[in-house]
Amino acid sequence: MFFDESGVSLLPQVRRTYAPRGRTPTLRHRLNWKRASTAAALGDHAADTGRGARLCFHLRPGSYDTEALIDVLTQVKTFYQGERVVLVRDGLSAHRSRAMRAWAAGQDWLTLERLPAYAPELNPVEMLWSSIKTRELANLAGDHLADVGDAAEGGINRIFQDERLAWSFLAHTGLKIPPTPHN
Repeated sequence: MFFDESGVSLLPQVRRTYAPRGRTPTLRHRLNWKRASTAAALGDHAADTGRGARLCFHLRPGSYDTEALIDVLTQVKTFYQGERVVLVRDGLSAHRSRAMRAWAAGQDWLTLERLPAYAPELNPVEMLWSSIKTRELANLAGDHLADVGDAAEGGINRIFQDERLAWSFLAHTGLKIPPTPHN
């Protein structure tokens, strides 16, 4: 399972768009710096690789710290219902903190692996963020964080509905995931 976090805010993700000739599109927003953070885990079903990709999503106001990430990983444990999980994550300081290492050491279901530094192209969740930010969040000037959160959740639902899209994020990395032996 690949894991990553990203931020979204009330400041719109300005993207190129079309408009009738002579009418330059104008994006009006309140210049509000309120932020929310999203976390996602993308992987496959270890017990049944033919079932398609698994996608977990979490949204919260503010940013993630070690305690918040431990809460998210506790929810991931419930989502995977007793399966063993290899969590591949980046070098975020909250992932490497003493508290995270101590918590992970007590989890028999979880194995942590770290991506190389400066290698976001190896994490398929980065493609997920790119897809959402260039489609659902593009030019979105919401008044409340809930507007941005709803749009991000809509993007997750869009990606989840097309299982080929989630697998394409995994394929784009060029990494080969070997089948897991079953006991």
